Amino acid sequence: MKHTESEIKTQGYIALAEALGMVDAERFIAIIQREPFDYTLWQRTLFEGKSVKELSKSAMKALKKRK
Repeated sequence: MKHTESEIKTQGYIALAEALGMVDAERFIAIIQREPFDYTLWQRTLFEGKSVKELSKSAMKALKKRK
């Protein structure tokens, strides 16, 4: 599904607020804006050293928390 940049930003803010609460979501945004962040490097190391089985368990645990 294709979204406009505005829709993506709005959905991102909503997801952050739901996951962190409004105050911590705003703190997260402030941290990201003031610190240099290399998304590509972060993405490369995000799941480093984790097996597919571990990732699957983490994903299922997160999914169960949302229900």
